[in-house]
Amino acid sequence: MTDSDDDMAAGEETSRRLFCYAGGLLRPGRVRRILTLAGLRPVLGLPGPDDPVGVWGRSPLAARGEKMAARQNSPIIRIEDAFLRSIRPGRAGEPPLGLLIDRKGVHFDASVPSELEELLATHPLDDSALLDRARDGIGRLIAADLAKYNAHDPDLRAPDPGYVLVVDQLRGDASVRHSGVPETMFREMLVFAQEEHPGCRVLIKTHPETADGHRPGHYGPEHESDRVKLFTDPVSPWQLLDGAVGVYTVSSQLGFEAIFAGHRPRVFGQPFYAGWGLTEDETPVPRRERRLTRAQLFAAAMILYPTWYDPCRDRLCSFEEAVDHLEARVRAWREDRAGHVGTGMRLWKRGPLQKLFGREKRMVFDDDPPRAVARARREGRGLMVWAGKEVPELHAGLPLLRIEDGFLRSRGLGAQLVPPLSLVTDDSGIYYDPERESRLERLISADPPPGGERRAERLVTGLIRARLSKYNIGGATLDLPTGRRILLPGQVENDASIRFGAGEIRTNLALLEHTRAANPDAVLIYKPHPDVEAGLRDGAVPEAELSRLADVVATHADPIALIDACDEVWTMTSLLGFEALIRGKPVTCLGAPFYAGWGLTTDLGPVPARRKARPSLAALAHAALIAYPRYFDPVSGLPCPPEVVAERLASGPLPRPGPGNRLLAKLQGAFASHARLWR
Repeated sequence: MTDSDDDMAAGEETSRRLFCYAGGLLRPGRVRRILTLAGLRPVLGLPGPDDPVGVWGRSPLAARGEKMAARQNSPIIRIEDAFLRSIRPGRAGEPPLGLLIDRKGVHFDASVPSELEELLATHPLDDSALLDRARDGIGRLIAADLAKYNAHDPDLRAPDPGYVLVVDQLRGDASVRHSGVPETMFREMLVFAQEEHPGCRVLIKTHPETADGHRPGHYGPEHESDRVKLFTDPVSPWQLLDGAVGVYTVSSQLGFEAIFAGHRPRVFGQPFYAGWGLTEDETPVPRRERRLTRAQLFAAAMILYPTWYDPCRDRLCSFEEAVDHLEARVRAWREDRAGHVGTGMRLWKRGPLQKLFGREKRMVFDDDPPRAVARARREGRGLMVWAGKEVPELHAGLPLLRIEDGFLRSRGLGAQLVPPLSLVTDDSGIYYDPERESRLERLISADPPPGGERRAERLVTGLIRARLSKYNIGGATLDLPTGRRILLPGQVENDASIRFGAGEIRTNLALLEHTRAANPDAVLIYKPHPDVEAGLRDGAVPEAELSRLADVVATHADPIALIDACDEVWTMTSLLGFEALIRGKPVTCLGAPFYAGWGLTTDLGPVPARRKARPSLAALAHAALIAYPRYFDPVSGLPCPPEVVAERLASGPLPRPGPGNRLLAKLQGAFASHARLWR
């Protein structure tokens, strides 16, 4: 598709031409795409008096557009990165997550009011829903450890608390040149920090681009002393702010973030966040007289002002959707940046695993555990093992991630070699093994992040509306007898969830017998597991026993239709119990699946005593569907939030297994008794 075709495909025939004279705005890419979706189609040419000219902030290249606009008497639109940008700085080649598109000025230049300043000065900012979004947004960024740039190491600890934080910026940067003060102010600021906090340590926080060697800052080794130290470690900005007793900045965004970390930063320039009663201003802007709350500042700067972009769905989006994407992208970078050595991975799974976990550094595979450990140690990688293939030799003092299919997996069975769209990663245990605490248990025991329960409720509502489950294979809708209907999901009897999570009831026949004995007058509807129906796994119940115990054997039936039609579910450890639970059905557990023991189910099995938390159903759903799994978008090839995968499963497009996988799946069906050879 050509660039002009791309514009027309998104409906940009109604867009306005934006005359640009810088390659970064004209060339195909993320910036041009966001502008085009926002109704501004970058073109090269001669503007008329009513045609806007686009320039990048107040960069040196902006002068070309400014001269053309002055000559043609055309309005100027100034464009900058949004305040949540990416993992690495733009000079590292990473595109932005959003743009600031301003028709009046630019946020860091107080000589002319920008659209952001007008929002802060004149917008009511009193809508309770908007302010609730802002408060949730503040809390969520802190909980997820997200900032403008995110190439920090979450495992690094900040220095001991009690220091003063002095924030460096890039020498000659437009945000400094237009901050209202000379660059010599950085030297004065360092003096103020020491004088106003006698005896305190002073940390000079270098800019990420300075730490990466791209551009110089204002401080160097010559500014260090017994009290003053340069700080270049890639530590979380929220951690740094948490340990600081004072924050000093000219105009850095870290000063903006400091406000939400509870500080009242000392500001020496005139950034957009100064002058609203939330900072100590050395160079105040006289026209800024309004007093705002933190939530009001955040609402204007992060929700109302930016133009956010969803790279998976290729559309403009809300602030929350942008955070959803950034959170997924940053999690993938943090977990995968050192690379993985995979072991215990079937050949057909390696391609999907590479797409999901090899984006930052390609995975390597070795099925010999000692060799895998040696290679991981030699190359500084982590170890990754399919959970059911974990062996003691892998416990070698290295990070070990256990992998399993996620709970929104695919449209089709894993046993038929359909690639997964989600996988769970667990550095503690694995969700189906109650003998040891899993990462999922820790997530369920903790409170969701701000706004997390509402997000989970929206996700679950979407799943219910789209009738989505783990495999989404559909099936027949049956006419069922009247009465109190109990659904019993059959399971693969040698599956790890039965081997580790079941109690005394460990077979499908025992499930039927126990449920019938406890409910002699109920209508029992038994649904065989799809893999068992396909003849691929163990767990078939003899026909005579089925006839004796079950009122209906729902072969090839739609599981969601069965849940809807039944009054309750009895299960050993089946995920169908979780799918029924989030749909409001009572669930009785005879084993100890991950969703049992939290006060949301009737538990007749051996539930671990450590499961003492009492989460809401939405909190459980947040842990299991949002926080625990990793998701992969088959369209964009990017890490993505669960909402994107839910949309793909509901309406596509979805990948098909390759010809090799399809052939192997057919052979697998023909030779089901030998499935152990390839599974």
